[in-house]
Amino acid sequence: MPKVQHISLWFSLVLIFLLKAEKVTSLGKDWHRPCLKCEKCNKTLSAGSHAEHDGKPYCHKPCYSALFGPTGFGRGGTESHTYK
Repeated sequence: MPKVQHISLWFSLVLIFLLKAEKVTSLGKDWHRPCLKCEKCNKTLSAGSHAEHDGKPYCHKPCYSALFGPTGFGRGGTESHTYK
């Protein structure tokens, strides 16, 4: 086997190994670890430690709570009332 083909084959095997090692499962899908990001701020997320809305991942704070949490003054707690 020529040296160039040997290196190419080795590189392909290493690449396949790395892509499989970086796989995480979240929201019923398989993701590359760097591809599991918040839809709003693009922060990289960990499987199981993020929120979900309509099948899309969001970081808990501030994105999910700001977009889909309680509205009004203070965004939650005793101040979460809305003046009319």
